Amino acid sequence: MLYRLSQLILILGMLLLILNIYGLTQSLRPEGLDEDVLRFKQNDLLLSKEEFSKKVKMLPEESQSEYAQRLTKVIADGIAHVHWGKYDPDRFHQRVPIWENYILYLMGGFSGIPEFERYHFTIAEKAIERGVGLCGDASMLMSELLNKEDISHKIVTIPGHVAIVASIDGKDFWLDPDFGVVIESTLEELKYEPRQITEAYNEQGFINNGETVVRTGFEKHSYQTWNGVKEFVKKKYYFERFSYFLIWLIPAFLILVSIFLGKKYGRR
Repeated sequence: MLYRLSQLILILGMLLLILNIYGLTQSLRPEGLDEDVLRFKQNDLLLSKEEFSKKVKMLPEESQSEYAQRLTKVIADGIAHVHWGKYDPDRFHQRVPIWENYILYLMGGFSGIPEFERYHFTIAEKAIERGVGLCGDASMLMSELLNKEDISHKIVTIPGHVAIVASIDGKDFWLDPDFGVVIESTLEELKYEPRQITEAYNEQGFINNGETVVRTGFEKHSYQTWNGVKEFVKKKYYFERFSYFLIWLIPAFLILVSIFLGKKYGRR
């Protein structure tokens, strides 16, 4: 009986291991990201996965201010803005594929938690590879990249939107990587001079779109700041990283258990 159990455990461990190895050969970047599914049509997803991965890196000659401002536009051009709740979650890998991370996949399929059904990555490399997301995805990605360069910043949430405020060389910047908008201003100034919000977003071609949500939030003084992704989504931040460790630990553990049981209760 225990020998047969050891065989089943070995098969399960090997299947999970093979699934992980297969996942290493696959890309999170979904197919079918063309104009008819993108919110900003021909102005959306202007960078390939390879271009996006390259351009998010800080250049040797760049100052922190230059990098932060350029990165804002790069992320806006590199993230596909699909209508988040419109399509089947598997179509654009909003639900993490089973071959990518079977733990996150199972959470997405059976936990009933919306955050896992349509997942927002906190690991920068995964967010870049998939290249699909909302303002929260863009801002969490930017926050992680700014952290790597020791650039002081906070994540800012207002009703219906997420962005970044950075403090660099004595200057404050509103950085919106979802829309690619940069405003040299403090949060206090944005509260009392909301006109500059409309002007900045309109210059980027967003009229009665992004600027409406942002301006309304500041006019109502309804915003909150967070010290990076760890504070913004603390539990998920650590769970995501732990899950990528577990997907390899679990099959290794199962294989070792099967070997132990096989040796102790081998066929007699």
